[in-house]
Amino acid sequence: MKIIIIGSGLAGLSAGYKLCKSNEITIFEKDAEIGGMAASYCQEYNGKEYFIEKYYHHIFRSDSELIALIKELGLEKQMLWIKGTNAYFVDGKNYPMNTPAEILRFSPLSFTDLVKLGLLVLRIKTINDKTPYDRMRARDWIIAGAGRSVYENFFAPLMKSKFGDNAENVSAAWLIGRVKIRADRGKEGEKLGYLRYGFNSLLEALSREITSNGGKILKNKEVTEIVINDNKVQGVITDGNFVICDAVISTVEPRVLDTLTKGKLENLRETLLSIRYQGTACALIGLEKRLMVDGNYWLNIKADVPFGAVIEHTNFMLLEDYGEHLVYITSYFQDEKDFRWIQKEEEVLDSYLRGLEKMFPGFSRADVHWAKLFRRMDTAPVYEQGYLQKVLPFAAGPSGLYLAGMFSSTNYPERSMNGSVKAGFEAANFLK
Repeated sequence: MKIIIIGSGLAGLSAGYKLCKSNEITIFEKDAEIGGMAASYCQEYNGKEYFIEKYYHHIFRSDSELIALIKELGLEKQMLWIKGTNAYFVDGKNYPMNTPAEILRFSPLSFTDLVKLGLLVLRIKTINDKTPYDRMRARDWIIAGAGRSVYENFFAPLMKSKFGDNAENVSAAWLIGRVKIRADRGKEGEKLGYLRYGFNSLLEALSREITSNGGKILKNKEVTEIVINDNKVQGVITDGNFVICDAVISTVEPRVLDTLTKGKLENLRETLLSIRYQGTACALIGLEKRLMVDGNYWLNIKADVPFGAVIEHTNFMLLEDYGEHLVYITSYFQDEKDFRWIQKEEEVLDSYLRGLEKMFPGFSRADVHWAKLFRRMDTAPVYEQGYLQKVLPFAAGPSGLYLAGMFSSTNYPERSMNGSVKAGFEAANFLK
């Protein structure tokens, strides 16, 4: 069977990997490199090249499909499980948030509020079916269960940094899923997984498997139409040329899918147009010295700065693998008129660096080796209340059209690399 996959992110590569041994696979990627949101940046420092993800990633213990895939591809020896230390920056001060004892010292909340927060987290751990919470607003559910102070002084800034103006519309199901995946920690804190030398090894291993079995991965090739006639996929158009196939797996954002199919997915069209995505502007900076001298990996922020989190990669992974300190500065936005989307790269980077100067008195621009800004408008759906009704099926309706990506059920209510791998596998199962 001749199968075309649109997009070489983890969902597309995983689907291609599962199908390549018994089918003719062609993956079309509009960008210059594979990987989508998991793509890496190649940097040289002191004559040594290394890969680092454009957007930060790690693995959770519960990511069973992803971990199994890593083993299957022979990358198990690169797997490391490392304590990822977290803190919350509030009113100019860092509060470590790794252990129950540290959380109890979070002074922006009263002792009573901290008890309410702890009880809420314990309650979340007991919830197995998140479906009933999909139609509830996280804001309302937190206030009802733990009080307004816990919401406003703890959750609201985190949700604002994650979802911007849509924060108050996010579903309780998303919040529960988010807390559950991050609450699996021992007395010493949370351990996160990472592939030494980066997830580019995973992308390249998947790519090698696909191409060694006769598949093709064509970069800088944008699909402009999925041709559907008589409710059946006929092929795709790219570079003005029609490419025939038996089936298409699309991993593109829902509104783009509507454009590619010329509105022919009548059963799904209202849903495709109603799913709102958000963008991200993620800066990656190489530094001469450590930014967070307390050793923090992840810093959530409640402050007047244009970003919501600082992630110091080399406070997590081995500095010797890179030779320089690496820091992510990240923010999300929903409006295409947002300055982080429309301004020039150097202007956004300057605003981020000014934010760092405000937060870290010891930070100096003289310590910056280099800085890059990576931006996308299709990072992920905004998981608003009622989103469960919008989750797209793997089989789109027309014969031969299948869907996999951030919009899939495997990525709700918490998106992850594992969810994308599972989505690719699920779509592939329809064609095996």
